[in-house]
Amino acid sequence: MVRREFTYRGHTPEELMKMSLGEFAELLPSRQRRSLRRGLTPQQKRFLEAVRKARKQLKQGKQVVLKTHCRDMIILPEMIGLTIKVHNGKEFHPVTIKPEMVGHYLGEFALTRKRVVHGDPGIGATKSSLYIPLK
Repeated sequence: MVRREFTYRGHTPEELMKMSLGEFAELLPSRQRRSLRRGLTPQQKRFLEAVRKARKQLKQGKQVVLKTHCRDMIILPEMIGLTIKVHNGKEFHPVTIKPEMVGHYLGEFALTRKRVVHGDPGIGATKSSLYIPLK
């Protein structure tokens, strides 16, 4: 079985990394394209600078983990391979960026709600449980 290489709209991750931010934005869906055209917020700009520093350290062989509250940041090709801890409102959730995540938002991968797990009902939880004999 032949394993196919990932492409984003016909471009390999290496080609995406060589593109400028404007060229890459043209490949994105309209919501993300509009967000990039309007410009990055100061918080997003600081985070992008930290990502670029981390890429340089990654090339030197150092493992870098970035923390951010910036859930509305679009995952760019230069983030591939990094581990980013995204705040979900309570704690930082580690997200390792893969090529398939390009074009999505960071917040999509750090869920803000836990799955509801109900416990067993206690004594007095229902009318019928009042008549259960206690040992």
